[in-house]
Amino acid sequence: MVFLSQSSKFSKRILGLSFLALVAISVIFYLLYSYIDGNKDLYVIATLLLIIVTILLIAVLYLLWTKAHDGYIKSELINDIDKLEKSLEKANLLVDHKSVYLANMSHEIRIPLNAVLGMLNMLKKTNLDSDQMAEVEIAQYSSEHLLQLVNMILDNAKFEHDNTNLNLVVIDLESDLSKLFKVLEYQAWDKNLDFEFKFLSEKKPKFLLLGDLSRIQQVLINLINNAIKFTHSGKISVTIHQTVSNDDNQIVTFYVKDTGVGLSPFEVKKIFKISENDDVSTMKHYRGGGMGLSISYKLVKLMGGELELESKENEGSIFYFSLQLKKTLNLKTEIKEPAVDLLNKFDYKFSVLVAEDNKINQKVIKFLLEQQGADCTLVRNGLEAVKLYSVLDFDLIFMDIYMPEMDGYEATRTIKATDKYARTNTPIIAVSASAFEADIQKAKLSGVDDFLAKPIGTDRLKELLVKYSPQNQPI
Repeated sequence: MVFLSQSSKFSKRILGLSFLALVAISVIFYLLYSYIDGNKDLYVIATLLLIIVTILLIAVLYLLWTKAHDGYIKSELINDIDKLEKSLEKANLLVDHKSVYLANMSHEIRIPLNAVLGMLNMLKKTNLDSDQMAEVEIAQYSSEHLLQLVNMILDNAKFEHDNTNLNLVVIDLESDLSKLFKVLEYQAWDKNLDFEFKFLSEKKPKFLLLGDLSRIQQVLINLINNAIKFTHSGKISVTIHQTVSNDDNQIVTFYVKDTGVGLSPFEVKKIFKISENDDVSTMKHYRGGGMGLSISYKLVKLMGGELELESKENEGSIFYFSLQLKKTLNLKTEIKEPAVDLLNKFDYKFSVLVAEDNKINQKVIKFLLEQQGADCTLVRNGLEAVKLYSVLDFDLIFMDIYMPEMDGYEATRTIKATDKYARTNTPIIAVSASAFEADIQKAKLSGVDDFLAKPIGTDRLKELLVKYSPQNQPI
């Protein structure tokens, strides 16, 4: 409307100038006619000239009007582009603020979770009776559930930002998913719901599969959390069905069934329509905001499947999807757990420098490392780590990233610049509760050899200790 109004004003100005020009020409030719009134030949010539000049004047005015109008349109388009660029800049700024907020939230939650899980792990090593052990395990699974919820939020946010890449890894469905289901089982029990999960196949598979395990887990977490949230009594059932296969591929179907509130046929259609159109604003009436369902729908589609739903009001819902996963050429082999004293055989004691500013987390990582036979030396910041490294010898360094006085990035660069490091080449492992891909890449750019995320998992810690143990390093 603003454009039409401005364009109308512009046209009136052109018409006004054209009218004044015609009046001026008419006056000139009136005076000319008055001068040649008695000569008919000059009168005809003057008339022809008047017609020609009028035509030329109209043509010139038209060209001027067209050029001026095009310039005006161009100016308006430039203004619109500027406005769009500013709007895009504001939108990108909001996205950046959201990413920073999520990163900070992840870091702040993971730090106390690391302490809680670490202390529970320490408590399990003490002399507990059966009831006390059960209580500790419930607390541990509850803490892991909280960690899983944090990861779900972060994974969903990450998918919104970058939803184009699949990370294919070797998958052992039963082994990789059972632990996840055990965590969710405690969440269901907390609501007095029965929870079961089962893996169905014609015969025990002798092969592994290739797929995006993290995406599959993300979808299952979204669907199962959703089922538990909207089921107030009854049962949650998860079934992994893999009976259809050929020489190269395995069809795997995932079912999540609940006895919850259910959905009407209209609501079912609405959910998938919303998922396709990226509009989740109205889904809050059906499934608590719908973001998890919408992202799950897109994730399944990204992996080559289709998320489907069967539901009846007040009876429950079944969400299911099928994926075609490639079989690996490797035969399935038993994976041996590394022994607790793997790094301490032959009574060898290896020394570890740990830079960590949080006192509780110091106790946690010290306990976990000592369980593996480490002799730990603790410091509170990067500056102390650099000073101590210069006077004592260590087989391994665990470097927290965010510390006062000198952070882990600078401390790592300083240590690696020393003559001592050039001789010893001591492995440095970054430790952080902020475990985004950008954090990992930044840590590696600073020179660390590997990355350990908080909360610290025992299996991951063992893996790193085996990899960087002194006896495995080249002489």
